[in-house]
Amino acid sequence: MTLTDSHCHLEAADFTVDGADQRAEVIARARAAGVRRLICVGSGGTIAQIDNAVAFAEAHDFIWATVGIHPHDSVDLPPDALAIVEKLAATHPRVVAVGEIGLDFYYDHSPPDVQRAVFRSFLGVARRTHKPVTLHVRDAHDETLAILGEEQITSGVVHCFTGNRADAERYLAKGLHLSFSGIVTFKSAAQIKEVAATVPLDRILLETDCPYLAPVPLRGKKNEPAYLVHTAAFVAALRGISVAELAAASSANCDRLFGLTGLSS
Repeated sequence: MTLTDSHCHLEAADFTVDGADQRAEVIARARAAGVRRLICVGSGGTIAQIDNAVAFAEAHDFIWATVGIHPHDSVDLPPDALAIVEKLAATHPRVVAVGEIGLDFYYDHSPPDVQRAVFRSFLGVARRTHKPVTLHVRDAHDETLAILGEEQITSGVVHCFTGNRADAERYLAKGLHLSFSGIVTFKSAAQIKEVAATVPLDRILLETDCPYLAPVPLRGKKNEPAYLVHTAAFVAALRGISVAELAAASSANCDRLFGLTGLSS
């Protein structure tokens, strides 16, 4: 079985214990669990977080990177972030997407008008560099969908999907994929379970979003890529298929979306 963690955050600060960087052990556990490929997300509020993901991808032939600035941090966009992201997306062989970028109107870390402007700027980067987008969307599906249409974006994934079936159908109609995290295993996630059970198999991705959102039965623990097996088992049961079938399909989708096929196994 080969699983792909399509969205994980592997910052040293999140995986350092008593001064020791534990990421080598984290990756070893992932590989032992059958998680053979990882997309490390270089998105936050600083260029250092972008650089971390790219460096991690450079050091491992089964890890790739995305680059962007999280919508929470739009108000503090580093002055050179757009140029750096565009150069990496255009030229770096391990950078496979622009993200995570998007809109989050649940929190007020950045004003909505600033988020909109920054989001459009990064969508322009994706369009010019011919890269898919990795989207963060919370309480902003209508506006996100409208902007995607205006910016003519048809390739990407809504990471950690938390919308309803109608939202899902609109993203799918635009050609996007949907990715499911440990949230789908939570008792309160009825509408997410419905989508995970019915989304076309060729549009589904799986992710941890680690170190956040550990799935049941590990909820509350620090998440890591090895725990993807629990989310995969849960979604496979929802769909009435084997974990191996879901793993193969979701990994193939990730390969196709991000252009990973033939780069590593």
